Amino acid sequence: MWLRLRGWRILNLSYAAQGGEIDIVARRGELVIFVEVKARKTRDGALVAIDGPKVQRISKAARHWLARHRAHQACNFRGDAVLLVPWRLPEHVPGAFELAL
Repeated sequence: MWLRLRGWRILNLSYAAQGGEIDIVARRGELVIFVEVKARKTRDGALVAIDGPKVQRISKAARHWLARHRAHQACNFRGDAVLLVPWRLPEHVPGAFELAL
């Protein structure tokens, strides 16, 4: 809902494929974002949880998603995060990690 309120069209939720998972795939204009949602006690804890192996699994699932959704292949792509921290509004972090597409 948080991304929808900011103009993003949700394409998929909880997309799982080939050993990887993407929490949210969304599009606005010619940009498709692959979003990892992390809930932790602190903002820094949430960001640190998106480590190398996690990014590799997200990237693998993103490649699989792109192969199945060819209509979006001409778009630009980005790895974003939505951080959930107690007593704060969700935070959308554009470009939180680099995808290996």
